[in-house]
Amino acid sequence: MKKVVIASGNAGKLREFAALLAPFEFEAVPQKTLGVSEAEEPYITFVENALVKARHASKATGLPALADDSGICAYALGGRPGVLSARFAGEPRDDRRNNEKLVAALKGHNDHRAYYYCALVFVTNADDPHPLIATGEWHGEIIAAARGEGGFGYDPHFLLPADGCTAAELPAEIKNRISHRGKAMQVLAEMLREMQTLKGE
Repeated sequence: MKKVVIASGNAGKLREFAALLAPFEFEAVPQKTLGVSEAEEPYITFVENALVKARHASKATGLPALADDSGICAYALGGRPGVLSARFAGEPRDDRRNNEKLVAALKGHNDHRAYYYCALVFVTNADDPHPLIATGEWHGEIIAAARGEGGFGYDPHFLLPADGCTAAELPAEIKNRISHRGKAMQVLAEMLREMQTLKGE
């Protein structure tokens, strides 16, 4: 299997990436196990932050790298927390405090709709002039009371009205297929297949 360094230290994302990459014969190697520090995320867009993380991990290891930047965007809050989702309530990062802040921020708003957004970036090397970029969205709404034990981040408060459950109540295999990250991964997988075909691999 080909090694791909995953530019993330988030345990939940690492589990999802390992499951998502396995069918494509890529071994997902967390950057932490290779001694790679977390990159700065100075940008206001998901794509720019994912790109800088992928290049950082690839430069440090000499391996192809996959990075994502993802978060939740609430319509009533003008897209916040957006790229600040992981640290919405400040440092140290804490899912419970982030959720409490988001729920509190939406009080008084009639519109509780939100969507998860994911930007995935794959680079073959640190200076790759043609990074593969795939995005995905997952729409739902924020509820005040947490439901479910699965997932991570805002999943217990992210209701999927059509399914009648939160993201945290979904089995992992279903979430991996229909989530923002799952959708982006499907697009990226097709890009990788096309790239390998062009290279004759």
